Amino acid sequence: MKRQLLHTPEGVRDIYNDECEKKLILQDELLKVQKQYGYHPIQTPTFEFFDTFGREIGTTPSKDLYKFFDREGNTLVLRPDITPSIARCAAMYFGEEKMPIRLCYMGNTFLNNSSYQGRLKESTQLGAELLGDSTVDADAEIIAMVIDCLKKAGLKEFQLSVGHAEFFRGLTDAAGLKEEQEEELHDLISNKNYFGVTEFAETLSLNDNLKALFGMLGNLYTGSDELQTAKKYASEYPRILAAIERLEELHQVLKIYGIDKYVSVELGIVSNYQYYTGIIFAGYTFGSGEPIVKGGRYDELLTYFGKESASIGFAIVIDQLMAALSRQKIEIPVQYQNELIIYDSKMRSEAIKKAMELRTDGRNVELMARDISKTEEDYRTYAKQNHFVNVTFM
Repeated sequence: MKRQLLHTPEGVRDIYNDECEKKLILQDELLKVQKQYGYHPIQTPTFEFFDTFGREIGTTPSKDLYKFFDREGNTLVLRPDITPSIARCAAMYFGEEKMPIRLCYMGNTFLNNSSYQGRLKESTQLGAELLGDSTVDADAEIIAMVIDCLKKAGLKEFQLSVGHAEFFRGLTDAAGLKEEQEEELHDLISNKNYFGVTEFAETLSLNDNLKALFGMLGNLYTGSDELQTAKKYASEYPRILAAIERLEELHQVLKIYGIDKYVSVELGIVSNYQYYTGIIFAGYTFGSGEPIVKGGRYDELLTYFGKESASIGFAIVIDQLMAALSRQKIEIPVQYQNELIIYDSKMRSEAIKKAMELRTDGRNVELMARDISKTEEDYRTYAKQNHFVNVTFM
């Protein structure tokens, strides 16, 4: 039993020593980027009422939630996603605000996914939400901030795939798909099974333009020429056409930011979060099998909490980002500043006063009473292992 207590449950892990230090530094650096864009920190509870993440809101399936009860019998859940919590806060505290609201956050999320998936069940997310702005400029600002964050983290090679939620919905609507067919197509796209998408489309009665649009689901586009072609195919379908035109306009604004080289248009991109209504995106880099960042526009989410507000945001999965940095041999610079004072019992008073003076001066000092069973070399080895910049014996 005692041995079992040393282990964490499946899907969660301890983070300590250098890894913890680097994670905190990375989080601080990314928060600085968000503040440079004018975003204000907000913290929400680790657990909320079940309905905050309910099916109607389009977030996480009930089976993937950690659920428990309070004393009054209310069903509570550990948050699987922070965006609905931000939406609730915005409706509660900024209900009458007519100007855009910029909020940023960092916190842990919890997903009770299947163990065979090999994913962490607790992960740290750092993100931002721009509320009250429906323009393409807001879309571009969020994407620009994501790219600045990834560059600040040290990544040199990464790509954002950007799509539009209405492209998929418009396509299924134009094709007259039933609910089960729509779910099948969604699963095929989510699993990047584009051969399956082609086979699926062949079972449908589609005109040439719709067939061509289905054929574009698995492609990445880096320029506006391809979007012009997509617009021709979509000319008879206003819902699909509007989505493509929004992506085309976004591409032009990203060129002003000078970041279009980091962005590819992926018309087939879909999300498991059903609350997305417009631009959706995901970021990828080497060394991570999962997206390191996800985001999108959710213009209807806040209505569930009583506020009409167009909104867009993103979340960087810090654990995935750190794994990618490690596998790409990209170091997070750590400035070690701790000092060590070793003292004999007769020098206790002087050692404590010395440590207090140094701490008052802003320095980091660890005090350690000398153990007669240890040599000076033992202490120097300990100091080297723990990156002390100075060792004093008293």
